[in-house]
Amino acid sequence: MKKFILTALTSVIGTVAYSQILAPVKWSYAAKKIDKEQAIVFIKADIEKGWHIYSQRVADGGPVKTSFTFDKSDDYTLSGNTSEPKAVSKYEKAFSMNVQYFEQSVIFQQKIKLKNGQTSVKGTLNYMVCSDKQCLPPEDVEFSVPVK
Repeated sequence: MKKFILTALTSVIGTVAYSQILAPVKWSYAAKKIDKEQAIVFIKADIEKGWHIYSQRVADGGPVKTSFTFDKSDDYTLSGNTSEPKAVSKYEKAFSMNVQYFEQSVIFQQKIKLKNGQTSVKGTLNYMVCSDKQCLPPEDVEFSVPVK
């Protein structure tokens, strides 16, 4: 009986611990063809209230900035850098500097030149999410966006 209670208790603790894993950012992806030779890839972050992610333009010595790495492909080439809207700029004591970040949601955009009519744009994004109380470790997220 003691073994059963210990096993049940361990299972409950494991379930509770797992359910408390924080995931305050949800990523989604889309693409829109401009014409036969160009498209825009949209990478959207939906951010829970009280949390924020950092701009691609954070100075050295600050938090981990959001970054994008696109896989090389014979089907397309990148056209310029990944763009982002204007970020909130605020002094953060934790980093002793002004930082740029996004709350609620943000859409990053990457223009591509198509070599074929359709493709799938693949890559990895890296970001860090923080609240006023804590920061979560930086995370890598792989993505694949069909362009038709």
